[in-house]
Amino acid sequence: MFGVVPRVLWEHVCPPDELNRIRQQMNCVFIDTGKDKILIETGIGEKWTEKETKMYGIFRERPFAETLLERTGCRPEEITIVINTHLHFDHAGGNTILTSGQASSLPDQTTAIAQFPNARYLVSRRELEHAENPHERDRASYLPENWRPMIETGQLEPMPDEFEAVPGLRFQTVRGHSETMQTWRLDRGGKTLYGFADLIPTHHHVPLPWIMGYDLYPTETLAFKKEGLPKAVQEGWLCLFYHDFEHPLCKLIASGDKIQAIPFLEDPT
Repeated sequence: MFGVVPRVLWEHVCPPDELNRIRQQMNCVFIDTGKDKILIETGIGEKWTEKETKMYGIFRERPFAETLLERTGCRPEEITIVINTHLHFDHAGGNTILTSGQASSLPDQTTAIAQFPNARYLVSRRELEHAENPHERDRASYLPENWRPMIETGQLEPMPDEFEAVPGLRFQTVRGHSETMQTWRLDRGGKTLYGFADLIPTHHHVPLPWIMGYDLYPTETLAFKKEGLPKAVQEGWLCLFYHDFEHPLCKLIASGDKIQAIPFLEDPT
């Protein structure tokens, strides 16, 4: 998760367990426009065997659908748009559920169905093409049962490298984590919420050298950070860090020649 950064540095901010795993979260975003109910990302999903659940250390208090209802008052059938920045299993795993409802391995993709039966599923055309023909380094992250059922039902809509899902919600392909992953930006009322997806997965990854070893193009991730982070400071973006379990929402500030992430606490008034 930290690439060339030595463990003696990163273990102070992300203490690993006895298996060298660190705690992460999947922070999906729900947007209600009044017309559309939108999900950006769907998390890791529930289609895992007992062995896989133990290996990854997957823990959830309740199914995704129950959390969605508790947090938003919305049921899966009410979601109208689902958008994936890319199709890695930890971002698109909740796109589908098993028809049986049990958490077990899939013999083939036909045993999975769309979790959001009335939604349009949006993903970039080039990301979909890459998912169907993945690189050797990221092949294990692409599980066809997370997108092919929606191809069969006609719910999946391939999108261009840059598109506006609804007014003010824009997606852009940024080379770094992969060739075709997208980041997103929501502009409302003169304010900006920006989702870095896996380019900057946690607030601990804000320092320039802290780049994941998973990235296929780490030097381009670095170039994005050099350009994008000062812009986030200057324009006062609220930043979402998808995998952060401590402070997923932060504002960025300049401190000398460095940029720091400050947890965002919304004024209750």
